[in-house]
Amino acid sequence: MAKNIYVGNLPWSSTEEEVRAAFEAYGEVYSVKLINDRETGRPRGFGFVEMEDQGALEAIENLDGSDFGGRNIKVNEARPRPERPRW
Repeated sequence: MAKNIYVGNLPWSSTEEEVRAAFEAYGEVYSVKLINDRETGRPRGFGFVEMEDQGALEAIENLDGSDFGGRNIKVNEARPRPERPRW
């Protein structure tokens, strides 16, 4: 089964390919999604990586707090988005 990983404090210049390369050192990466601002289209500095379970645990342990593009990134297991009321 795949785990979804939150990656925060990314440099705005980061690409999906760079993030994929960093995580592939720990296992198979299924997908990478960097989040952009809806209005401006500019990167928001965080994203999500989906990868196989064992590799995900190793990636979280080894990459959390590590330097990526000059910034210390935050890496942990993604939590499901809370339900918000629709008005």
